[in-house]
Amino acid sequence: MKKKVGIVLGSKSDLPVVEKAIGVLQSYDVPMEVRILSAHRCPNEAREFAVSARESGFSVLIAAAGMAAHLAGALAANTTLPVIGIPCKSAALDGMDALLSTVMMPSGIPVATVAIDGAKNAAILAVEIMALSDDELAAKLEAARAAETAAVLAADAEINAKYH
Repeated sequence: MKKKVGIVLGSKSDLPVVEKAIGVLQSYDVPMEVRILSAHRCPNEAREFAVSARESGFSVLIAAAGMAAHLAGALAANTTLPVIGIPCKSAALDGMDALLSTVMMPSGIPVATVAIDGAKNAAILAVEIMALSDDELAAKLEAARAAETAAVLAADAEINAKYH
């Protein structure tokens, strides 16, 4: 069975942010499962998901939440799989509350944290983690980096030709 990424949202309102991660994972043909499991409103279900994640075929978990943003930490407390937190922007504190809640984990329960609304980087980091044991994914990452480099150098050549 091919390993997959678990994406857990704290609420449905986080979906527009998470769709960027879904798109990246789809572009790399990485299987995923997307769930809505609040750390506060359904803590037992969130815990059970994390506890059974490895046996369910997951290799990395991504957790997206705003405001108090305890979801990534709650998952990390219940699994030894890597957990990547996406702090989501909220109206009250522009996402700083979620960023601090996600990044300030106690020693021994790490959560890799990306930028506020940084779902694309969360997905890329998940792919990089999976690529440690998957040469096909590693090759896809290298090709994507080469394409990004080529695009920047093409833009540089265009601007250089225009202004020099």
